[in-house]
Amino acid sequence: MTIRVLIADDQMMVREGFSVLLGAMPDIEVVGEAVNGRDAVDRVRELSPDVVLMDIRMPELNGIEATREIVAADGGAKVLVLTTFDLDEYVYQALRAGASGFLLKDASARQLADGVRVVAAGEALLAPSITKRLITEFSKLADTPRPSAAAQLAYGELTERETEVLVLIAQGLSNAEIAERLVVAESTIKTHVSRVLVKLGLRDRTQAAVFAYEARLVTPG
Repeated sequence: MTIRVLIADDQMMVREGFSVLLGAMPDIEVVGEAVNGRDAVDRVRELSPDVVLMDIRMPELNGIEATREIVAADGGAKVLVLTTFDLDEYVYQALRAGASGFLLKDASARQLADGVRVVAAGEALLAPSITKRLITEFSKLADTPRPSAAAQLAYGELTERETEVLVLIAQGLSNAEIAERLVVAESTIKTHVSRVLVKLGLRDRTQAAVFAYEARLVTPG
């Protein structure tokens, strides 16, 4: 199945470069480009892409607010944030807004394509070690938001095993690695992950990791 991608960046060279790189992939189709956040929201509504490559710093509407609007529209598009620095505080805000992961702008063609595929599949955190480090860093801040009362109530409905799986997701483990750790079948872990997402009302594993850190289920460090 072809993955439909929208590229949102205010720099034409970046848009064209990513478009060429992704367009060379047999399983990826670049269906459009957006020059700012507002344009990105409108283009998502028009084109219904599977993945949006979203720059954070854009005019009219920044990538964080654009991500929040796209996710709230619940059209199925997943956002992959583009950033120059892997510890950019705005990336954390984008993850909280609903982004499914992030990618450095100097990523290779292979990393770019693999990142799009991973986010489209929704099966694993993008670049687990980097994403975990970023979330961990900002979860140390005193003003880190806590989950809403409704989310905390939903957390109380998780079983002991589901809570265990949630913590391991936040630690950056894949389904296969979690299955090995808990000595169960990978299909069993997939079921647990699905139930965790449904119970907590989360879109994907990245949001589950953010929830776990904000709920202090994982100790920063």
